[in-house]
Amino acid sequence: MPADLQVIHSPSAPEAIGPYSQAIAVNGLIYTSGQIAIDPATGNIDAQDIEAQTRQVIRNLKAVLEAAGSDLGKVVKTTCFLQRMTDFAAFNSVYAQYFTGKPARSCVEAAKLPKNALVEIEAVAVK
Repeated sequence: MPADLQVIHSPSAPEAIGPYSQAIAVNGLIYTSGQIAIDPATGNIDAQDIEAQTRQVIRNLKAVLEAAGSDLGKVVKTTCFLQRMTDFAAFNSVYAQYFTGKPARSCVEAAKLPKNALVEIEAVAVK
């Protein structure tokens, strides 16, 4: 493993629900694991619609990035997974409010996401 590899953890984001880290920082980049709309205070997905879930996902990403010494403005790439591509426009309307720098992005429909989430986002950012 690279000598400068750092495991990132934020108590303000949900704990990993499997054998992985919230993020890894290496060589000046932060690679986040996918975040779903788990509210770290309750451990549940409380939001029911795509807009509210997207906001919670981005709050979770923001907390992880800040723990790594970065922020949403330094994101260079996201990969987005939607349970239903019919939610694409509503998802985009929320996403655009937070990712104003327009990072590169992939967005795909996934048959099923963990905990039956409607959206999952992972990101790569610079420190």
